Amino acid sequence: MDELWSFVDHKGNKQWVWIALDAQTREIIGCNIGERSRASARQLWDSLPGVYKQCAKVYTDMWEAYEKVVPSKRHFAVGKETGLTNYIERLNNTLRQRISRLVRKTLSFSKKLENHIGAIWNFIHEYNQQVRKKMGIA
Repeated sequence: MDELWSFVDHKGNKQWVWIALDAQTREIIGCNIGERSRASARQLWDSLPGVYKQCAKVYTDMWEAYEKVVPSKRHFAVGKETGLTNYIERLNNTLRQRISRLVRKTLSFSKKLENHIGAIWNFIHEYNQQVRKKMGIA
């Protein structure tokens, strides 16, 4: 799990994109868009399929919201040097490359939150479809 910031209308209106990724399949398995808070971390956790909540090892950075939300038997807070968050960090870069409104300094940004959320969800559905094709599932 990880989060990255973007904005809607102006840079003072930050919106955080919270993502959960299956490290084996590379599918995006959970997402929440909102503020950088414990409540948003909870919404990300709630967006995960039940099997992940019961069985998965969840690697995150040291952000305290994860520690408060993800059950301790599932949660592993790690540094970037471990390499255990490489896949999600790479996905963050892909998001910024493919969704121009997520680039930090950009002329392309959303004026409405609904459009911002829609563009991100559109990318997620397309991305997961491509991942499934590569795996021969789709």
